[in-house]
Amino acid sequence: MIYGWNEMRNLLSQKRFVGGIVGLVLLINLALSGSVQAQVALPGVGSLPSGGAVASPPPAAVSLPSPAVGLPPGMASANPGPASVPSAAGMPAPVVTTAGTAALPTGGMATDQLRGRNPAGSAGMSSSNQLPSTAGQQWRTYDLRPYTGYLTQHDQPQQAIVDWVLRETGTDVWFSSPLGILNADRDRLTVYHTQEMHEVIANMVDRFVAGEKDPQVMHLRVMTVGSPSWRSQSHMLMQHVNVDSPGVQAWLLSKENAALVMSQLRQRSDTRQIQAMDLVTHNGQTQKLASTRGRNYVRNIRKAPTGWPPYEPETGEIQEGYQLAISPLLSVDKREIDCVIKAEIDQVDKLVPVDLQLPLPNGQAYRTRIDVPQVVSWRLHERFRWPSDMVLLLSCGVIASPERVGNPLPFLNLNSLTGTTAGRADALMFISYGGRAAQNIGSAPVAPLISTSPNLDTRGRF
Repeated sequence: MIYGWNEMRNLLSQKRFVGGIVGLVLLINLALSGSVQAQVALPGVGSLPSGGAVASPPPAAVSLPSPAVGLPPGMASANPGPASVPSAAGMPAPVVTTAGTAALPTGGMATDQLRGRNPAGSAGMSSSNQLPSTAGQQWRTYDLRPYTGYLTQHDQPQQAIVDWVLRETGTDVWFSSPLGILNADRDRLTVYHTQEMHEVIANMVDRFVAGEKDPQVMHLRVMTVGSPSWRSQSHMLMQHVNVDSPGVQAWLLSKENAALVMSQLRQRSDTRQIQAMDLVTHNGQTQKLASTRGRNYVRNIRKAPTGWPPYEPETGEIQEGYQLAISPLLSVDKREIDCVIKAEIDQVDKLVPVDLQLPLPNGQAYRTRIDVPQVVSWRLHERFRWPSDMVLLLSCGVIASPERVGNPLPFLNLNSLTGTTAGRADALMFISYGGRAAQNIGSAPVAPLISTSPNLDTRGRF
């Protein structure tokens, strides 16, 4: 049926038809408002792709934006949904506790889970802003500034405290159950562990912050004796100490008996004093010294870039000598001293020659030789504790001598005929505490970081 303009105007004037048009408009508005709500970006996720389905729904802990666009007020409050999660920037400040469960520091929970993400490969992962306290762990902070404030010339003085804590507690307690945390900077040491572990750490930290701050002196004497028979004369002057390192012997001596033993050793013709010095170091820090020289040898033969000779030797270098590191730590009352000693001795016993025959373009053989080094090495890494008013004497056994003495007349060397291996000696080390460095000025030369003997070849020295 075709209506004219007058008929359409009459129809539009009727209330029933107008009400239908208004209802249709409201339905269209509701549909449009629902589409706008579905496209609102989630925090940290970004807008959803238009016209497509969501790949994976967001976690239940993240709520959609509050009241939808265009919904009536009554519908917005009917279904409030889950509570929203605060962002990383709005998390509370770190809480330092001494018992119970400790809160994680600020910034540690800015994870993908809090942002509504579920990255691939995160199955089985869980996050929490609380540290587990299954064994009653406690969060404590130790002030290191009374110690580190004096060591202005050291880049990381707190590393010595961490090293000594690990020596006292071991490393397994920090990588096994219960959960433990150990962290240090120049001003403080942060620890999360059980009460028993805190007692051990507190005693160790007190030896730094309440102990000596001034530089201390350690007297060091390194000697070699050709024969271990020196023990027969000095045995009653020494008190034996058990040592875990194989082949190493240790004794404690009073300062008077130590002077007598050194006097007896100097009277022997096979005794040589390698080093006699004072090591100046701060309490707990490590001091190093070394005496090494390079020994060259032919380790390989390679083709020469030029025409002749057709091959050229490739040389190598072995550093022989000794390296020593000492880390002393005094007790608070200075009656006892703990000392970690690390010594390394390397010596080239001999170079074994190996003849080679290499082909030439004309079919003949090019004869040359390479060297295979026979190296004798010895290692010591031990912690000792003794009264600070006594002297510790270490014997490394008959090992490679820390320094090789060259024979000025090689044709008179009878070692090959007698079967005696050159460079073997009983290495002895006397270690004693000398007090503050200010009280020992001018008493003995201060040890350099790297020292060398004047009779060694300078080639390859570092």
